[in-house]
Amino acid sequence: MPKIIFLPHTVLCPEGAVIDAQEGESILNAALRIGIELEHACEKSCACTTCHCIVREGFDSLEESTELEDDMLDKAWGLEPESRLSCQALVSDEDLVVEIPKYTINHAREH
Repeated sequence: MPKIIFLPHTVLCPEGAVIDAQEGESILNAALRIGIELEHACEKSCACTTCHCIVREGFDSLEESTELEDDMLDKAWGLEPESRLSCQALVSDEDLVVEIPKYTINHAREH
């Protein structure tokens, strides 16, 4: 079973986290399942950038991003070559190390 290692984030998971993930599960769903409240303003429909993450290890094990995801990522704060929308990045059989960026371009949070 692959693991997702979330690096520490001062607000969302100060200690970081290591979780078991199911193959085919999105990074976002895995985070939400264990209580890491990643923003997802578009309800996981690839229509915003609030769930942007950076895959520090295991990036090559993910399926390639779609053109729509790439277009959305162009608007993300702190874009890097290993950036993905966590609602679209599905876990394969390899462990991932994920960084949650410090900021999003979201102007309001629902919680």
